[in-house]
Amino acid sequence: MNNEEKVITFKDLGVIDELCDACERLGWKTPTAIQKEAIPLALKDKDVIGLAETGSGKTGAFGLPVLQALISRPQRLFALVLTPTRELAFQIKEQFEALGKAVGVTCVVIVGGMDMTQQALELGKRPHIIVATPGRLVDHLEKTKGFNFKALKYLIMDEADRILNLDFEEEVDKILKELPRERRTMLFSATMTSKVNKLQRAHLKDPVKVEVSSKYQTVSKLQQYMLFIPCKHKHIYLTYILNEIGNQSVIIFCATQMSTLKTALMLRNLGFTAIPLYGKMSQNKRLGALNKFKARERSILLATDVASRGLDIPNVDYVINFDVPMHSKDYIHRVGRTARAGKAGIAITFVSQYEVEVYQRIEQLLDTKLDVYPTVKEEALVLEDRIAEAERFAKMEMARLDEKGGRKGRKREAGDDTEESLGVRNRINNNNNNNKNKKKKFKK
Repeated sequence: MNNEEKVITFKDLGVIDELCDACERLGWKTPTAIQKEAIPLALKDKDVIGLAETGSGKTGAFGLPVLQALISRPQRLFALVLTPTRELAFQIKEQFEALGKAVGVTCVVIVGGMDMTQQALELGKRPHIIVATPGRLVDHLEKTKGFNFKALKYLIMDEADRILNLDFEEEVDKILKELPRERRTMLFSATMTSKVNKLQRAHLKDPVKVEVSSKYQTVSKLQQYMLFIPCKHKHIYLTYILNEIGNQSVIIFCATQMSTLKTALMLRNLGFTAIPLYGKMSQNKRLGALNKFKARERSILLATDVASRGLDIPNVDYVINFDVPMHSKDYIHRVGRTARAGKAGIAITFVSQYEVEVYQRIEQLLDTKLDVYPTVKEEALVLEDRIAEAERFAKMEMARLDEKGGRKGRKREAGDDTEESLGVRNRINNNNNNNKNKKKKFKK
């Protein structure tokens, strides 16, 4: 490995032929940096803490050693993967099934927002691998008869820092008490926190720490920009930039679900194919939004930080931080949704007069000053009246959704009606579309 000219293959790392073939089918030509470091250690039955920038192939780094161990000593309920978000859980399941397809690996996702009885039936079939969020897994450990992890061989925590920072600590402690001490444990994350350090001392045996990024950083092919604008002009500049970049795939991160929904409604009123994604939507709606964006049925995904971690959405061209993330490390995860797997990407962060201090902390973390994204102020402000009209529409629609929820006498999940309300935009536009010259500026 000292010879940098030599191309390292998965076989060189000790991966068996069946899994090397699976990597080839998935288009994984050569191992990533974290895979080169972590896989040989994991194949030697070491506990591993893997730190690597987001989008660097962490799933393969733990997935391949787990599958290789499973193939050599087949067993039901062999491995547990804990993740902080439902979407990431489904994504990890897809990768496990793709890698283990030839050897018949069974994998089940256990997350909230889905039917518990159906999940209990799936657990009763004793799959090889369970991918779960901590809360729902604890529900099954406490309520599903006959379900336990007494024979478990592997525990993986993906995005380990977030699992321990999002009020999951109590659930994680309950889960760890149900696991056998004689097991292999691997923690993977883009960032390391004191809580991850604490966990490593308590529950790992002589772990080997693998770090392919010594400081917080983003991938080299990511171009990062900032734009300092008044808060009241954020929607104007967002629309201006979306018009400029054309039909590209864009993720826009907002601070709250209210901001996410309002901005999605506004953009749809302007003719953009935008769709929201946030935590309080039902699981089916969340998966539906994600699949529409992946399939390019929608070119713009508006999301809270529920989508910033781990989601592997290929070919995202732009990430726009409509609101500056409150935690600097979340910036790394957000912009990591683009420039994945060696591709280029662009990230733009809007900074209002109220966000300067938070933004400066991000520049300190990155140890760099971001360039200003080029805009023409006069061209952007031409859109002011049209944006104000679209904002009024969005406000009206959100009030209608609230009223509809109240009439039905139940607390509606935000987002249940989103697609329906976005459809209303077409009818309103058809009635009020007298100024066709203005509409030409926007997408159809």
